[in-house]
Amino acid sequence: MKNIATELESLRRITSAESTYVPHIWSAADPETGKRVRAVNDSGKLQAVYDTFLAQHRELIETRHPEIEAGSPALSQLAHDALGGVDPSACGNWVMYPWSGTLVHVLSEPEFRELRTSRNRNKITVEEQEKLRSLVIGIVGLSVGLSTAVTLATEEVGGTFVLADFDTLSLSNLNRVRASVHAIGVNKSVIAARQILEINPYVKVILHTAGVSDDNIDEFFGTGSTSINILIEECDDLYMKVRLREVARSRGIPVLMETSERGMLDIERFDHEPDRPLLHGLAEGLNAGNLRSLTNSEKVPIVLKMLGEQLSPRSAASMLEIGSTLRTWPQLASAVTLGGSLTTDVVRRIALDQIRESGRYHVDLEAIIADGKSEVLQSEAPPAIEAAEPHVSMPPLPAIAHLSDLSAESIRTLVAYASLAPSGGNCQPWRFEYNQRTLRCIHDVARSASYLDWQHRASYLAFGAAIENLELAAAEMGMSLEVLLFPRSNDPTIVCDVVFHPDRPVKRDTELFEHIAQRVTNRRLGLRTTMSKVDSEQLSAEATVRGRRLQLLLEPDDLDRMGELLGTGDRLRFASPLMHREMMAEIRWNDEQARSLRDGLDVATLEMTPTEIACMRLASHGSVMELITKVGGGAAFEKPSKKAVASACAIGLVTASDSTPQAYFVAGRAMQRVWLKATGLGYAFQPMTAITYLFARLLARETEPLQSREVAKLDRLYQSFVELFPATASEPAAMLFRLSRTDPPTARALRRNVDDILKIL
Repeated sequence: MKNIATELESLRRITSAESTYVPHIWSAADPETGKRVRAVNDSGKLQAVYDTFLAQHRELIETRHPEIEAGSPALSQLAHDALGGVDPSACGNWVMYPWSGTLVHVLSEPEFRELRTSRNRNKITVEEQEKLRSLVIGIVGLSVGLSTAVTLATEEVGGTFVLADFDTLSLSNLNRVRASVHAIGVNKSVIAARQILEINPYVKVILHTAGVSDDNIDEFFGTGSTSINILIEECDDLYMKVRLREVARSRGIPVLMETSERGMLDIERFDHEPDRPLLHGLAEGLNAGNLRSLTNSEKVPIVLKMLGEQLSPRSAASMLEIGSTLRTWPQLASAVTLGGSLTTDVVRRIALDQIRESGRYHVDLEAIIADGKSEVLQSEAPPAIEAAEPHVSMPPLPAIAHLSDLSAESIRTLVAYASLAPSGGNCQPWRFEYNQRTLRCIHDVARSASYLDWQHRASYLAFGAAIENLELAAAEMGMSLEVLLFPRSNDPTIVCDVVFHPDRPVKRDTELFEHIAQRVTNRRLGLRTTMSKVDSEQLSAEATVRGRRLQLLLEPDDLDRMGELLGTGDRLRFASPLMHREMMAEIRWNDEQARSLRDGLDVATLEMTPTEIACMRLASHGSVMELITKVGGGAAFEKPSKKAVASACAIGLVTASDSTPQAYFVAGRAMQRVWLKATGLGYAFQPMTAITYLFARLLARETEPLQSREVAKLDRLYQSFVELFPATASEPAAMLFRLSRTDPPTARALRRNVDDILKIL
């Protein structure tokens, strides 16, 4: 009976496949490809065929259309159309891996790269990815270096890899090298090449299976298109470790080394510092020439100098045991894997000019994650949202028959009603002073200063709304008002003086007055309905009381166009660092903030889901928005306004007669009457004014710091806006708003206490 060794010997095929690492790439459209596949199959070398081309193609289309739900018929149709009628079997390429006998059907190179790196975006932009693909990366030492090589290839940092290692894989290497037992005895650089090319067959790999020596070191560094841009040095030979740096320094090539010891990473920027001492000067006077004749024991003090005598206790103890109880330097898979990640991260940032300095860095997990080092992290829960009261509780109105009846408490009540007026971002830009029947209204400029409050026009609109409230409340008390606008020409912060006249005839509007405490911004969504002609006429009539006009968009097509316009405007606002910063400063992220400050926009009033709030928190960071803008993203910021308008029955616009402060003040009074009437008619009212104040800046040519392309986009939006609201060409847009039928809001913005805004002299 034959033993198993004899039996296997008859089956074993000794071929050159051991050193094979280059896959064959055949075009699926080439008629010769079929012949090549048959030839491989007939030779017995074809072991498996994997054809997932259609799945790859569908996923590619999905990544190009993230706005379409995966698996939808629309997406399937797009995938079908993208093939252009060509049979899938004739698309892309077939890749034959000789060392495994595997044949794989993959996308063409551009599409393969696009899909494979689609999850890199936006941590790596498309432009950055292209730059990274142009890198030629040299790696010497493919034990520790294998982890780096594979991580680089996986992230597609590098388009050409020059790998060098003379050693073959041994069983003891498998404690840290990611390879299979059937690869024992295979050259380590071949193993690395195969793993890289199995991830991406379109990468170029150049091997030096004899390692790097004095004879081939220039060949290793390469010339022309294969000239190394970055060197990763992970070899054990101390002489070659130094010699590689000498050549890299002479060529101006940065060198990285990760030691798998306390997460230590060395960066030597010889490209920026051509005279920089090798290894940071830690081994002064060190050169390759004087290392040739040293014994291993003589090299120990040099190694310690190179490491900076910063070994962990276990590594220090192990060094003392080498040649005694240990044959060589110990390493762990976790440390080697971490090193591959650290090195890849730094290679990417060097290539993208995000890090320019040399240095030694430690990512020491034992120091970072240890007993006594942990922190209790508090994740902020979504705000508790309570249903808004149908109206604000207000003090009763006393009857005022004579001036002597006008007490301090009566003034406090009147100011409380005035302060219920809306203002941009709920900034409440007012202060009031009362002295002998005159209430002075003062603009607290610091509270309203923002890019969108162009020349304080939004604030004057808010003051107009506040005075409208004040007059309605005063009339209920039996008083008429005399409003003196900008009584001091040398002090524009004094918006108006209001003089009370208990002895003059009063015209009450009790219906509107009763809606002051009920009026609220309602951002909830509903279903689009049709506004009746009677309602539109009643709303328009309120604007004419103050001599202004209300324009209403009612047609579905016009509303949809407005939704697109507003969405684009919101995206522009998010993309502007200044406007983004100011917008986020308006938000009160929790109940404690909202109740302590009593201004700004309580996040609960935004009517967002917990997921949407979490996304908004992410978007609140300027660095996040900077990257989104850089990669041309931000389409998600268009959606809220589009959805809001999609549920609207009308978009309304109150215009000012001209661009003067007085005209905006009057427009504010008209706007408030329209809002109060809409409240009485049961409409949800949501201001959408940001874009109109950008238009005001555009027309005044005060658009800095917007970039020219943003100004051009804003101009296009304005032209579309004027098509929808023609009168805005001659009358500035003061208040743009959405009307809808929906449920009551779940929260309302708070107001500052009267004592904080009123001073009685």
